[in-house]
Amino acid sequence: MQLLCQPMGSYQTNCYIVASPQGELIIDPGMGAISWVKENVSNPLAILNTHGHFDHVWSNHALQTELNVPLYCPKEDAFMLQDDPFGLGITPSVPDVLVEGDAVFEIGGMKVQYWHFPGHTPGCSAIEVEGMLFTGDFVFAGSIGRVDFPFSSPEAMKKSIVKFLKFQTDMPLYPGHGEASTVTREQYTLPQWVMAL
Repeated sequence: MQLLCQPMGSYQTNCYIVASPQGELIIDPGMGAISWVKENVSNPLAILNTHGHFDHVWSNHALQTELNVPLYCPKEDAFMLQDDPFGLGITPSVPDVLVEGDAVFEIGGMKVQYWHFPGHTPGCSAIEVEGMLFTGDFVFAGSIGRVDFPFSSPEAMKKSIVKFLKFQTDMPLYPGHGEASTVTREQYTLPQWVMAL
């Protein structure tokens, strides 16, 4: 198993490629991700979105079309891919799989577990793949996703953090921006955010 990461665009949004002998999963292809992804995949299996914000899904349509792979997106955030609610000129993309709640998939022999953590967006999720947790804009190293955007919810974020604090398995944590961490390291500081929200 190999993991590649490249920050993309002005927001330095982490795009990840999880590569196995069976093929590659592409997680959150943001602005400018097309050429990097195409250079680093030989048997792409799927595109996985953690949530619907433009800086995480900008290259969805091009890669979905050029690589002929299915797109997975949390159901509650699919409107952001299709309607361009922030008016930024994003090319609409249509998910092939609308992920509902905590859902499990098998893709190319890999177990892919979506964990629903709404708050930053209605569908905001973390994606667990082969003992690695990709948290998008839910949890960062030492911080959490903003809840002052349209469609965000401080109350939902508070409930999501409480849910995350119940995780009993440590694993590497790869956020949508910034450096990697671990589940237990972030669980140590997250209670302060529950109090602050």
